[in-house]
This record gives sequence, C-alpha cells and structure tokens, in this order.
Amino acid sequence: MSLPVLKVAVVGHTNTGKTSLLRTLTRDAAFGEVSNRPSTTRHVQGACLLVDGVPLVELYDTPGLEDSIGLLEHLDGLRVDRQMDWIVVLRRFLDSAAAHGAFEQEAKALRQVLASDVALYVIDVRDRVLAKHRDELEILGRCAKPVVPVLNFVVSSEARTAQWREHLARVNMHAVVEFDTVVLNENGEQRLFEKMQTLLDPFRATLEAVIADRIRHRTGLRHAATDLLADLFIDVAAYRVTLPADGRNNAAAMESLKRLVREREQCCVDALLDLYQFRPDDYEAEALPIDDGQWGLDLFNPASLRQFGIRAGGGAAAGGIAGLAIDAMTGGLTLGAAAALGATLGALWSSSQTHGKRLADRARGFTELRVNDATLRLLAVRQLELVQALLRRGHASQDKIRLKAQSAVARKVWKTQQLPVMLAEAKVHPEWSRLDSAESAANAGDSGRAAAKAELAKLIEASLREGTGETPPAAGGT
Repeated sequence: MSLPVLKVAVVGHTNTGKTSLLRTLTRDAAFGEVSNRPSTTRHVQGACLLVDGVPLVELYDTPGLEDSIGLLEHLDGLRVDRQMDWIVVLRRFLDSAAAHGAFEQEAKALRQVLASDVALYVIDVRDRVLAKHRDELEILGRCAKPVVPVLNFVVSSEARTAQWREHLARVNMHAVVEFDTVVLNENGEQRLFEKMQTLLDPFRATLEAVIADRIRHRTGLRHAATDLLADLFIDVAAYRVTLPADGRNNAAAMESLKRLVREREQCCVDALLDLYQFRPDDYEAEALPIDDGQWGLDLFNPASLRQFGIRAGGGAAAGGIAGLAIDAMTGGLTLGAAAALGATLGALWSSSQTHGKRLADRARGFTELRVNDATLRLLAVRQLELVQALLRRGHASQDKIRLKAQSAVARKVWKTQQLPVMLAEAKVHPEWSRLDSAESAANAGDSGRAAAKAELAKLIEASLREGTGETPPAAGGT
C-alpha cells in the first residue's frame, strides 16, 4: 500500500534559518542560498525526502515574512463581515493587487501554507519576542493548518529558548521542537518528525517510515565510517619496510613512509567527507591546515602528539617519540645513530614480538622501518575526532570544521592504554597493508585481515558512541 505524501511549508521571519532547515533535513549543503542578508529567498523552492527512492515528504522553502504587522492590519480590513471565515479572507487577499505588490513575499508564503498539510514556523531564538512575531503566528493561525514552531540556534550562548517557549505556550502552541540547523542533533530531528505525527494522524505511517529510514541511514553511515577507519588503521599498522643495516637508505625510506601514510590518511579524509556529503573546503585552514592536498598537522611531528595528549609507548628508544621506528635491537644501528637521524627513531619491536622472516632478516643484518604506536594513536584520535565533527555538523553550517584534541573520544584505548589487539596482530602481517604494494593489495582481502578489521570496526564504533553519549533511538512513537 502506498503511503500519502506529506507537504510541508517552511515559514518564518526573514533570516531565521528556513533554508538552513531544509539543507539539514535533506543533507544537501547546496540547497538554496544561505546568507546573513535579509530576503535571500525570494521564491518558493521545493525538495523531497525519499524512502527507498519514493518521495514521502515534500518540503517547501518560502520567502521571509517581512511585514506581518502591515499584513495583519490589511487582512483585518478585508474582513467586512465578522462571520466571514478567515480562509475566505486569505483567498480574497491572494487574489488582490496587494498580493502582487506591497505584500508579494508574504503572499507567496501564505499561498504555500494553504497548499500544504503542515507549516514549520522557524524561530531564531536569539531574537527577542517582538510584535512582528506575534502577528506572524496570528496570521498562520488563520490559515487553518497545523503549525509546529521550530526553535533554531538553540546552542547559541545568546539563545532565549525559555522566553520563546513561554510565549508560544501563551498563544496555545505546545507542539514545539528544538532543532538547531547548524549543530546537528539527530535525536532532535527525530523529535521534529514525532511532533508532526501528533498533529497529523493521517500521515502517521508516512512519518514513521521517514523516521525508520533516517535511523537506518544514520546507522549505515556510522558503519561505513568505522569501516573506512578500520581499513586505514590496519593499512598503516601492518606496513613495514626492510632495509640493510648500514643505514644508507634510511633517510629516503623514512620520507617515503611519511608520504605514503599521509596520502593514505588524506584518502580516508576525502572518503569521509564524501560519505557525509560535505565539501573539502569545509575545513578550518588554521585549525587543520592542508598543504597540497595533505593534512598540514604533521603525523610525524612531536608537537602534534603533544597537542592530542599522546605520549610515546614504553617500548620506544630514547628520543623515539614521533613518527618512524627502526628496530635497532639486532639490526646494526646504535641508539646514538638513531638519535642522529633527527631524534625521531626508536626501537618499536622487542624480540618477543618477532616471527620467522623477521628473525631471518635480522640474522642477515637487516632492519625494519615502520610507524610506531604514538603515531598510530595520533592517527586514530584525529580520524575519530573528524568523524565526530561530521556527525555533529548540520549541512547549513557556514563555519569550518574544527577538531577538538581533548574530547571524550580521545580517551582510553586510543590515547594512553595499549593499542587494540587487532593492530598488534596487523603488525606481524605486513601483507595486510595496502600502502605501497599491488601484491599486498591482492592479499588485503584475506580472512585474517577481514576478521581483524571487523573487530576493530566494532571497537571504533563503540568509541564514537562513547564520545557523543548517544544511544540508538527507537523508531516511531510520539
């Protein structure tokens, strides 16, 4: 059985965030035009929410109500008979010259409200409650359509949320929802649909389908993001280069490893942005500078580790707090020689962590070059912070993404404790890495890697949920 399509008019005063609401609901940062200039939206624009490719909700962005005080006086003047229904008065107004002149913008909005099933009245709660707002609500009430007030910018320090709730209660509007279009709260989005359900019984099944689809979509995005991160972490942890112990090629090999890891991280960043439908230029250049398409916050810089509160693990040699690690235990390099290579080399592997081929390489006088635990921690923390920033970001946001080095997700396993056992396992399986070898890429799909990746993805998802304090919402309900 097909579900009825719900038509929603998004209305409100100029610059309250109507277009922003549609951007966030549709996950389309390119919808309409968002600006601090008044009257940015001059015409009605539409978008749809699809479920399994079928449009179930039609959303209509309308021009701002600029002169509600004057319009209310005009409508009162058109009601020559006190028994005249307000719908008749409104239609008389829409057919008049005034609807194409002084009140053209208001007429476009009201025409769409009358053609819709419900109106979302968007309020910028940073504004004081003024006469114009009272008149807007009075006019919308005369349209005989359910109205759901949407309190926008509630996370702002200037928010007057309590004052607005009190005023709305006084005018008998109690189905109010707080939904910030810039700082996304997906539970708040669900509550918005649930508020509409309470007022729109004929569309209950439609809205239940939308809510269930949003939950599935959100879960799918989280799974896809954790899958990308698990892939990245295993690729980096498993990668190693075997070098002659004479040290002649160490500097070039180090630069090659740095480049490969940075490129692999950037590839993951690009995939995450695309997954959440954001643009590359949504980054804050100062907080996370990008140079030639690469992250400017250097994974191999000790200052980066300190910024994220990460210290080198106990197995590192003196001076080996960042970036690369050469196994100097039997490979022929002294610790003094390692320090001379820039104070960034350390002993990562103890003899207990070796296995056959590595022991044979050592016996022949070879050393190993790989990323150490401190850099793996920084890589993990930074990518988890990015995913959390994307989860919190509404598609109407005009600010750049800024990472917070000390948020909850940076605690526990990823920051101070022993790294997950899956990464320890990856370290003894260089064939699992896809950084620099077609042969390794061909082996990257083996069952051992797949199992380690699946377990690591579960741990990453748990870290993300802990960082947000989010619990999965239940579909449906009011």
